[in-house]
Amino acid sequence: MTHTITLKSAVKAAVAAGLLTLAHAASAQVAVIVNPKSAIASMSPEQVSSIFLGKSSTLPSGAAAAPVDLPEGSAVHEQFYSKATGKTSAQVKATWARLTFSGKATPPKELGSSADVKKFVASNPDAIGYIEKSAVDGSVKAVLTID
Repeated sequence: MTHTITLKSAVKAAVAAGLLTLAHAASAQVAVIVNPKSAIASMSPEQVSSIFLGKSSTLPSGAAAAPVDLPEGSAVHEQFYSKATGKTSAQVKATWARLTFSGKATPPKELGSSADVKKFVASNPDAIGYIEKSAVDGSVKAVLTID
């Protein structure tokens, strides 16, 4: 009987720790990043949303945008689209399916991790992406922070 109580307590503690980790990940800030040599100093959520939803294919500087995305289902992906565009992943996916099918736009290139996004943006002058704000360093420039 004591074993059962201890096991239940351990499971409850593990679940609580998992929920705290998820809550922390969900509350982390997301930074929209561009190449450090970009002339862009800042962007509005509307400008970012327009690029990541295929409504615009250019950066505010006038250069062709090369947006990169994190995998659907990642916490940063979900937070970015929810806060920057007001859409769920399913809505974003449906938007891109329509645009791709009609030939009007190509979805952002999906990269596997925030480190991959940062590396791509750092080496491509017209790239734009998003990562955890805590991962921003001198190799990229943050132009928008999303809470």
